[in-house]
Amino acid sequence: MRELPLRVAVLSPQAIVAEGLRAILATLREHAELVPLDSQAPDPDVVLYDAIGLLRGDATDLDILVNKTTSTVLVVSHDLRPGLAAEALAAGADGHISLAAGPAEILAALDSAATGWRLGDDGDSPVIGSEDSETGRDLLGGSLGLSRREAQMLTLIGDGWSNSEIAAELYLSPNTVKTYIRAAYRKIGATNRAQATSWAITHGFAAG
Repeated sequence: MRELPLRVAVLSPQAIVAEGLRAILATLREHAELVPLDSQAPDPDVVLYDAIGLLRGDATDLDILVNKTTSTVLVVSHDLRPGLAAEALAAGADGHISLAAGPAEILAALDSAATGWRLGDDGDSPVIGSEDSETGRDLLGGSLGLSRREAQMLTLIGDGWSNSEIAAELYLSPNTVKTYIRAAYRKIGATNRAQATSWAITHGFAAG
């Protein structure tokens, strides 16, 4: 268990979202100390990452947070675009909370992140909205049996990416991409790319 207050940073391309989250964190100062993201400073304990940052397909910031820091990454999901949060979880984010979350829900999420649980530890992840949680599975299309990779494929297909672009972006072979896509098609009942794109947009996995 980490000592309180937790060092918490906010990362969002939308000023109104960033300021709103910071305002809520300011009311939780006994539990959370708001800190900037600074490569010269120690990593924050928790980063609240706005999923809308993935809207244009640029996962650079998320990749740095997940792979090059020790921070627990909580994705702030948008109800109309759950596919973005699903993509963030598939990329290694620890959990997610809704943009509509209030102070009590954010505090609960921070508390869950404060356990210091890491992949490979015993038991399921205690982090709210983690991949193996009920909400995480639902977000990732778990009710249809979609894997993380399959959900990611549908998100990218819905955003207009070609198979070759997906393969290059994810460092996968074209045949591996095709295998994931075929499996995703079966699970959502699609027989072609147009149907898959329509499904992705309708279910919030891609922009309309």
